[in-house]
Amino acid sequence: MNWILLVIAGLFEVAWAIGLKYSHGFTRTTPTAFTVVCMAFSFVLLAQALKTIPVGTAYAVWTGIGAAGTAVLGIWLFGESRELARILCLLLIVCGIAGLKITSSQ
Repeated sequence: MNWILLVIAGLFEVAWAIGLKYSHGFTRTTPTAFTVVCMAFSFVLLAQALKTIPVGTAYAVWTGIGAAGTAVLGIWLFGESRELARILCLLLIVCGIAGLKITSSQ
């Protein structure tokens, strides 16, 4: 169950990172509120997951989901670079996340 919470926490991290872009430096009320709420959910769920998942593994997975997810949405929503090298690097992040899950004893 805590792995599911960790994945959801990572998805909320993606949501707040994208929300930061839409908030325009916290000058837009609705995107700013969305960002803050997503941050809170992300941290609370991460804290719950840390009850049983080792901190190094959990933090790496959480930030990996956030980084990869935000990069993918950046490509899709904002037309960011789709260069092959960039895509391969994102795949390496995903492989690292999978590897941490596979090798975790939790």
